[in-house]
Amino acid sequence: MDRNSRIKRLRFRAWHRGTREADLLIGGFFDAHHAEWSEAEVAAFEALIEEQDVDIMAWAMGTQAVPAAYEGPIMAALRTLNYVPIAR
Repeated sequence: MDRNSRIKRLRFRAWHRGTREADLLIGGFFDAHHAEWSEAEVAAFEALIEEQDVDIMAWAMGTQAVPAAYEGPIMAALRTLNYVPIAR
């Protein structure tokens, strides 16, 4: 699959998680960062979104330890939480 097709598929999966909170966290992260990702980072995100939303959210918020398989630049960026839109 070419990069453009992978990105389209990932965007859909990032924004259609099942809960609005997960959509905002994972979809917002994807939108903020995917354009700068290498092929390895795209593959890492593809693997990450196979995990349960509650686990991804807990890792991002620091309430659970991140498994070694997901430690790296993607998880470090996910933990910043500066990409989640907050209505004021």
